[in-house]
Amino acid sequence: MIGSRCVRLACASTLMLAAASGMAAEVAPAAAPAIVTEQALAPTHYTDWPRIGSRAALDPHLDAHAHDIVARMTLAQKIGQMTQAEIKSITPDQVRQFHIGSVLNGGGSWPHGNKHASVADWLALADSYYDASMAVDSPVKVPIIWGTDAVHGDSNVFGATLFPHNIGLGAAHDPALIRQIGTATARAMRATGVDWAFAPTLAVTQNVRWGRTYESFSDYGPLVGAYARAYVTGLQGDFGDANVMATAKHFIGDGATANGIDQGVAKVSRLDMINVHGAGYFGALDAGVLSVMASYNSWDDVADGIDYGKMSGARALLTGALKDKMGFAGFVVSDWNAIGQLPGCSNASCPQAINAGIDMVMVPDDWRAFIANTMRQVQDGEIPMARIDDAVSRIVRAKLLMGAFDKRPSQHAGAGDASVLQDRALARRAVRESLVLLKNNHDVLPVKRGNKVLVVGKSADSIANQVGGWSLTWQGTDNGNADFPNATSVLAGIREADGAANVTYRATTDGVDLKAFDAIIAVIGETPYAETMGDIIPSATLRHSDRHPDDLALLKTAAASGKPVVAVFLSGRPLFVNDLLNQSDAFVAAWLPGSEGEGIADLLFADGAGKHAFNFTGSLARSWPGVPCPYAGSGGDKAANWLFPRGYGLHYPSHHTLPVLPMHADVRTCASTSTLPIFHTLAQSPFALYLGAGNSGQDLHAVGADLNGVVEWPATHPVLDLRTVQVNTQQDAKSVTWHGPGRFFAQSPQPTNLMPLVATHAVLQFDVVVGTPAQSPVKIYMGCGNDCIRTVDVTRDFAAHDPGKRQAVSIPLQCFIKPGADLAHVDIPFGVLASPPFSAAFANVRIVAGAGKGADAACPGTAAQ
Repeated sequence: MIGSRCVRLACASTLMLAAASGMAAEVAPAAAPAIVTEQALAPTHYTDWPRIGSRAALDPHLDAHAHDIVARMTLAQKIGQMTQAEIKSITPDQVRQFHIGSVLNGGGSWPHGNKHASVADWLALADSYYDASMAVDSPVKVPIIWGTDAVHGDSNVFGATLFPHNIGLGAAHDPALIRQIGTATARAMRATGVDWAFAPTLAVTQNVRWGRTYESFSDYGPLVGAYARAYVTGLQGDFGDANVMATAKHFIGDGATANGIDQGVAKVSRLDMINVHGAGYFGALDAGVLSVMASYNSWDDVADGIDYGKMSGARALLTGALKDKMGFAGFVVSDWNAIGQLPGCSNASCPQAINAGIDMVMVPDDWRAFIANTMRQVQDGEIPMARIDDAVSRIVRAKLLMGAFDKRPSQHAGAGDASVLQDRALARRAVRESLVLLKNNHDVLPVKRGNKVLVVGKSADSIANQVGGWSLTWQGTDNGNADFPNATSVLAGIREADGAANVTYRATTDGVDLKAFDAIIAVIGETPYAETMGDIIPSATLRHSDRHPDDLALLKTAAASGKPVVAVFLSGRPLFVNDLLNQSDAFVAAWLPGSEGEGIADLLFADGAGKHAFNFTGSLARSWPGVPCPYAGSGGDKAANWLFPRGYGLHYPSHHTLPVLPMHADVRTCASTSTLPIFHTLAQSPFALYLGAGNSGQDLHAVGADLNGVVEWPATHPVLDLRTVQVNTQQDAKSVTWHGPGRFFAQSPQPTNLMPLVATHAVLQFDVVVGTPAQSPVKIYMGCGNDCIRTVDVTRDFAAHDPGKRQAVSIPLQCFIKPGADLAHVDIPFGVLASPPFSAAFANVRIVAGAGKGADAACPGTAAQ
């Protein structure tokens, strides 16, 4: 491990931007950042969930007012208040008719479906919903509130400033900065009429395979706790005109799941859950947060022998720990269709979740059925009226505290003011504070202003890559520079700093005389993703070059020129980049810096005097891997697995040389992992999904449409229809309907030898929900080249399957082997051959080593063919 060269306290000589907003700010010297050190943030050692003294503690007069309102409400009004619908699926008049308590816009949802909707468009729709909620034919009128994922600024709104994602803010170690970002975000939201932020995320991420790692500030709970307090205070303030309601999410353990699997199972002890993963909630509750979002994940406390299951149904946590012991007086909201993941529930019906302590249910599309089902469940006694009254009282109390009863969205200060969407100076400062200098051999940084510089790399002029996921769209994909009119790319920032005449840009080095330049700046890294789509599968390494070999090739070419090479690495997590570090003279971890690329140039071209007197002050808020599989085996926590510890970060002058690092080129997979994922929400690399007509081996490889994009289905095919649906989690399954003989399959461009897995008694596993039972043969198959298939007949199981019921299917790999044939060259590890009438949804397809040793390891149906 490389020792810590500079933590924030040792780098306090850095100068910052003066505070300003609107247009790109002039740079001016300022005082050093108000930093915190790890030593000042001691971990807690609670043995039980602690009582938290909240700024939003119970007020007898306020509580009496809330209870009076609830006592005069009908059951229909109460259930309506507990319902949150997506703006794409509900009109203002339906809000009035069904007494809806809240609406939300998910990632990639905008007024009237317009990605470039103006502030006026947002505000007009907010007023329409509000007016409808107050126009009910009843003496009791409760205003609606609107929630949005404003996770790094008002990130769904065209033209808004986007701050660095949380992983970068964690590296700043500056709670005062976080509070200012919360305040700026609230101000921007109020301009659009939206009054509830689904932020901050308080995950204490332990495994960077998780696709939401960049939403986590740190793997150190006390820092997350300090940031939670600051962020909530910034958003909510004292609920003046420019404040919004904050959300502490996702309760609890979302950053603790095994292998970093999104929405997976946390297997940590009770003490770790309280003191590590609860740290953010201690800070948020202390600051008076009014809402908490329940997490998708499960918690299996193996040490104590308690499996709490999914958080949305865990009464011991939502009610027992959060409300009763910790004293949370706000309300708990579920996540997107999360109730449908609980046993015996659907997206439209889940008394278990409400009884567990969910107060408001996020039912984006099925809100009407949810209301009807919940009304009936209360009338039938499945849900006690006392539980309903408690939930609605909590919601009404929060609305009273935030002043929702007092005025329309357009009557708040700053409403409709498009200039309030921007605070570019604050964002630029945040970028500078978040950057971490990992390498600066021979002090090649800072670059001297006026040098001839070549800028290369796919992310140099891609604002979409630098802002990442949760930026206008859910995944951050389908965006271009024109979608961010008030943003500056890294390239534009470099041109401003060095003078446009001194900067040449090429995406690659092809055809460029590299020796004509004084320095080469390569802006490389990950491309946008969010949630499950960003998960790195357990069997894959953390080597960045495995997924983006173009970045390594670019750096190799640049390094061969003999010119100084500066790598600016944009990523949502620390990754194994020893090969990239070896090809670079300087290496900057820039995370996902948001809309102000000039903040990067401020440090690359800092000259130590006047308005350019900047220095690196960021330090790692989580360790950086030094091996491709740092979590493998029992040594996953060994210091030797990590190249840079938490707290590492260089500054000017570095006087530090990073030696050539081992590249571990022989490690191509994390071999200790026992699962080969094939399809988990998306096809897992290197596999892609295909549809094909016919059911004979001769036509097996005539593939149809590639289904591996992040797109909305249904998709059509001459004989097959395909839709994205939910079997276990949100949008995790592909539902296929056969109108003629055809096949649905996953294929890799290169064959895989499955025989080592066969030797471990591995099985092919998947989850399925049959829609239309089969009346013709259905076969699960593996493909091994032209005219080569291995099939197992599952007709009996799929014909007798109860429609709509989820079933876990396990087929030993041995079942696909017949005399004289093996599974040494498999390019299709999963396929379905069928004919109509038949429809089924398939999810979580994988091959699991060692799972076929038990008594249930028999082959289904007939023998292999």
